[in-house]
Amino acid sequence: MESPLVVGVDGSDASLTALDWAVDEAVRHTLPLRIVHASMWERYEGVVPAWTTDRPSGQILAENIVGVAAERARLRAPDLDLSTDVLAEDASTALLREGREGTLLVVGSRGRGEFADLLLGSVSLIVAARAHCPVVVVRGDRHALEARHGRILLGVGDHDVDSPAVRFAFREAAVRDAELDVVRTWRRPAREPVDHPLLSGDGGAYFAERSSELLDKALEAAASEHPRVRLRRTMFEGPAHRVLTERSAAADLLVVGARRRDRLVGLELGRVAHRALHHASCPVVVVPQRGPETTGGGRS
Repeated sequence: MESPLVVGVDGSDASLTALDWAVDEAVRHTLPLRIVHASMWERYEGVVPAWTTDRPSGQILAENIVGVAAERARLRAPDLDLSTDVLAEDASTALLREGREGTLLVVGSRGRGEFADLLLGSVSLIVAARAHCPVVVVRGDRHALEARHGRILLGVGDHDVDSPAVRFAFREAAVRDAELDVVRTWRRPAREPVDHPLLSGDGGAYFAERSSELLDKALEAAASEHPRVRLRRTMFEGPAHRVLTERSAAADLLVVGARRRDRLVGLELGRVAHRALHHASCPVVVVPQRGPETTGGGRS
């Protein structure tokens, strides 16, 4: 059986927006959709005795949240293979465990009870930083959420040669028939050796050429597997986290890689992914990948 696309719901407006996005994504990729809600009601209210028909308010709320989400998903995609579950855990733990068996994990940008002025909810940040599968944090305006731009944005960093993030972005662009906007940034070192033979004259041209070579190498394998994907290669001098955030205003999805350390639980988010999750104008997918310094989109 194919691994499902997993979406976490908690009844908030942000989680319902994430649910809609997850339904559309599951349909695009012909994946089963698993809707989960984490609730600790049994710990606080206890298990109902078998002889009574009264149900704890926490149980009723949890079942209603999942039921409403399932009905919303069925109305949006009646033929979707759908399953639901209420998990007796805290939200972060439950979603991280679900991510071990999922193809993709989808969460909203904020949950119930989050402060209104927070840019990103704590559960979303923890899941994006530690999950073993790609995580999509759904945010952005209607044009991005409804995929009206027809463009996927990919940040390519120093260690993204044929990386999971690159392959994810190509697959997404292919299934959506969207343009893939690949961005590589570069920055001059604080001190350039004046006697370096390659830096005599225009040092910027030298670093731009090196970035172009790395970009070609990073995309070569995935591009050969998806020859129909329309590519736009762009290089900028400047900080990757700022360039990608600004460019996300014209994208339906921003794809960034995040390095993974085997001895730690989950992932470590670099500056690029962290800023994107807080400030991007479209949904952001954080793709876990191995390597000592994987930060997606060039230097941060």
